[in-house]
Amino acid sequence: MSHLLGIDIGTSGAKALVINPEGEVLASAGAGYPCQHPQPLWSEQDPEDWWRGTVKAVRKAVKDAGLKPADVAAIGLSGQMHGSVFLDKRGKVIRPALLWNDQRTAAECEEIEARAGGRRALIRMVANPALTGFQAPKILWLRNNEPKNYDRLAKVLLPKDEIRRRLTGEFATEVSDASGTLLLDVVKRKWSTRLLGKLELDPDLLPQCYESEEVTGTLTADAAQELGLTTDCKVVGGAGDCAAGAVGTGIVKKGLLSSSLGTSGVMFVHSDEPQFDPKGRLHTFCHAVRGKWHMMGVILSAGGSLGWFHHTLCTMITSSGKRKQIASFNQLVKEAAATPTGAEGLQFLPYLAGERTPHLDPHARGALVGLTLAHERGHIVRAILEGVTFALRDSLELIKELDVPVRTVRATGGGAKNAFWRQMQADVFGKKVVAMAADEGPAYGVALLAAVGAGHYNSVEQACKAAIKTTEEVKPNAADRKAYDQAFPRYQRLYEALKNEFPQ
Repeated sequence: MSHLLGIDIGTSGAKALVINPEGEVLASAGAGYPCQHPQPLWSEQDPEDWWRGTVKAVRKAVKDAGLKPADVAAIGLSGQMHGSVFLDKRGKVIRPALLWNDQRTAAECEEIEARAGGRRALIRMVANPALTGFQAPKILWLRNNEPKNYDRLAKVLLPKDEIRRRLTGEFATEVSDASGTLLLDVVKRKWSTRLLGKLELDPDLLPQCYESEEVTGTLTADAAQELGLTTDCKVVGGAGDCAAGAVGTGIVKKGLLSSSLGTSGVMFVHSDEPQFDPKGRLHTFCHAVRGKWHMMGVILSAGGSLGWFHHTLCTMITSSGKRKQIASFNQLVKEAAATPTGAEGLQFLPYLAGERTPHLDPHARGALVGLTLAHERGHIVRAILEGVTFALRDSLELIKELDVPVRTVRATGGGAKNAFWRQMQADVFGKKVVAMAADEGPAYGVALLAAVGAGHYNSVEQACKAAIKTTEEVKPNAADRKAYDQAFPRYQRLYEALKNEFPQ
């Protein structure tokens, strides 16, 4: 039993990854599932889809790695953060889960801040302001809008922890993901009974909270049979996808920052002590490293912006009613690379689902500004990529304001696999950007946490030092950096010019 399994419950699909104790990736597999948007800015999923995707991905990854059931010693869990799985007393799902990018809870955020005694008081209690994506506002939304469902409520779980329940039968979470519920005392790394009392929420609604490498249970007989593993297989706490991705890229010491480009975008920096943005624009959460913290800025539509453009404007509807692709992602990026830096004056605000950092504005909207008859598709794609990267720079500027050191940016996620976008990040950030030898995302990070929980390493830091390697390093291009330094303030002024119009 020397192999480790990482499972990531993403927004678009589940991923399973098998490594050996040295961190070598032996196999990975994925399984997709849908997302529902029953109203504008609402986002929901069926937790049963997560489970089916998990089973499919795990069985294929283990088979492709050539392992026997007893070869897997431990599992680490990661997943999209903040989502709410509402369970009744029999453990049945009450309604579809509300996701991290669901924006229906603006009124509940105001209610939380009012009950807490204001935003500053709330930040003192749980280190963060109330944001629409967090879990606590979702619980209040259920109470305010679906009282019959709320009356049935017995437990609330985060997405990865619903999979833990299906694996082990345990109601458990860990500190990194729990930080994003808005109900954790981030400094003390335990549930905030003070805020729960002010919100009139029963503490029993919440699961037991562990450190990320701690063992939270073992597979039940039913789960072991369904996955093709054994009941000796341990399940460790794991981490929310942001902290898991940071472990997987070695962001476990000062001076390192990760830039993650998936559906959303995250700037994640390690901190030995809890540090706070007094305005709450950056999140301060517990790290997946015991006794450490992190700060991060989150944008809601990073790769999602390019994905929207590709799906909506780069496909055609056939006579049978199906969508047919007329341009690949690679083709779009190639066209963008052939256009001048700055897209000849075209700029993009990537606020397609509202925005978190730095605006905390669920009403924010996307915008293309500066279109002319001379602009072609490549200009638009380049403007999208630049706009997303500027949005990430917003977070970097806040991190620098708080005197948190950043020497190197480690690029991760789907967007980081593209050399053109990595170079753009170096130019926009004005920092060295390095690629990872094994850029497998959060699943890799929690597989390393599983290695610690299984006893292969004494600490998360030791596991990262042994397993994680970087490859290509790119430095800023002086001319492009200067152009972006000039364009960035214009980008920031666009939001200021439009923010009062967005709610209308």
